[in-house]
Amino acid sequence: MALSGTETTAIETKLLMSKTFAHAGSLFVVAAPSGAGKTSLVKALMSRDSALHLSVSFTTRAPRPGELHGREYFFVSEAEFLERERRGEFLESAQVHGNFYGTSRLVIEENMQTGKDVLLEIDWQGAQQVRDYFHDAVGIFILPPSIAALEERLRARGQDADDVIARRVQAAAGEIAHAHEFDYVIINADFAVASSELAAIVEASRCRFSQQASRNSALFADYGIHARLK
Repeated sequence: MALSGTETTAIETKLLMSKTFAHAGSLFVVAAPSGAGKTSLVKALMSRDSALHLSVSFTTRAPRPGELHGREYFFVSEAEFLERERRGEFLESAQVHGNFYGTSRLVIEENMQTGKDVLLEIDWQGAQQVRDYFHDAVGIFILPPSIAALEERLRARGQDADDVIARRVQAAAGEIAHAHEFDYVIINADFAVASSELAAIVEASRCRFSQQASRNSALFADYGIHARLK
């Protein structure tokens, strides 16, 4: 069943607002090939920065050991995922390594409008779709120090079969080719250094003109500084 006229109008209005007005909150988009250490870096960042809100995506893949529904991902069936996608619920969606992933668009927008900073862990395809709606999203790409190191990390996780690891390593080159589309690149050769670099990017991005103007509109008005629209 297609979306009703009222539902479609509401969605289009929200999308127009997201493309026109600066949000008080920042959106951070972190991507990397599997095994580059993205998840570990994000976890370290979240533990030291209580102002960040991690967006929980939907996926059709099975939970890995230690993962919980609603914490790492919302684990759903392929039928449920496709139904949510049909209703226009996702900001971005993609099929990666045979599984579907999608991010709730309206939840992210509502958080940003209220001044909350949101962080997304997604792949490069999802990052492209995010930029179509949120032009001031901060893109961060995590690189492994080498393909050999990437494969070693995947094997050390002990979570995937050899054929899955081989596919992920083969796909890494294609994923890395999109690193230039991001604002920042972190080479995760030393975890402590990479973690500090990620935290520094987040702090600096909060001082961008658009974010400061949105969060401190009264002060900017007193100074006669005119906030720029996107």
